[in-house]
Amino acid sequence: METRKVQVTGGSTYTVSLPKDWATENDVSAGSVVEFHSEEDILLLSPKSEEEREKGSIEIDGLEGDQLTRAVMTMYVSGFDVINFEAPRVTAGQRRTIREATQGLVGLEVIEETGERVVLQDLLDSSELSVHNAITRMRLVSLTMLSDAVTALLEDDDELAHDVIERDDDVDRLWYMVSRVFRTVLRNPAAATEIGFPRETVFDYQSSARQLERIADHATKIASIALEIGPVNESVAEVLSDLQTAAVTVPETAMDALLEDDPDEAVALATDARADLPDIDERARDVDDVIRDLDDPELAQSLGLVVDSLSRTADYGGNIAESALQKAAPSP
Repeated sequence: METRKVQVTGGSTYTVSLPKDWATENDVSAGSVVEFHSEEDILLLSPKSEEEREKGSIEIDGLEGDQLTRAVMTMYVSGFDVINFEAPRVTAGQRRTIREATQGLVGLEVIEETGERVVLQDLLDSSELSVHNAITRMRLVSLTMLSDAVTALLEDDDELAHDVIERDDDVDRLWYMVSRVFRTVLRNPAAATEIGFPRETVFDYQSSARQLERIADHATKIASIALEIGPVNESVAEVLSDLQTAAVTVPETAMDALLEDDPDEAVALATDARADLPDIDERARDVDDVIRDLDDPELAQSLGLVVDSLSRTADYGGNIAESALQKAAPSP
């Protein structure tokens, strides 16, 4: 860390010199324009970028299937606005994989295709991406998925189970968008100003979005189990339904805390959410006891996985509550 003494020039203008090594590394010299970004008692300085679109390239020769899909996701989440996928010859299969991956990402479109490359561009800027709306939508979809997955299981409704599995793509799409915004804000202080939230809040939202994405994954897992087994008896259905109702209250209350502007109310809600966790753990153990008494070992094993997913849902809600407490805490 280096220090500089603030000086006054012209009787009213405060000035401070820049470290020479930093200026050299960032091509800042006499006449260069720099940007200042104010975050409460912190002032961030960065060179003014002449290139507004972040461009990235990746060699995809030999990449296929999941590897290529992961490459598309990684470049998108990393914050590149224009992405070049290059190879001596881009195969038809690679083009198809890239297009399919693009369809699952908010704002990304194919803008150019040649024999040697496929170019994607993000058509939305940071100011148009509402991380608040995204996490609110993730909350609604993921928790509804969980409720519907348990309903599909208890009512042997295969159509509803398939619908739950399909909705997981919507949650993943929002998760990638939130992750992209988060990394953009880390890299570019100006982005935080554009989206209207401090970087700390974006971090709390991103952490909570990860928990919601996991809840959606467990809802998908329960829906898949529902497709494999038949209807369960009434006694088991009742305790599973009660456990689901109790488990989902934790992320619901925790999300209320996270989105609450009043710090005192946010702390109260987050504390209430965490206080429910021991009771849900006890409920889960009681349900396990009921399931172990079933005559069908395979059915008991499958339902045990459902209980585990519901218990984990409550735990993920507890993690969201932790983020809400951090967000509500006073700044040092």
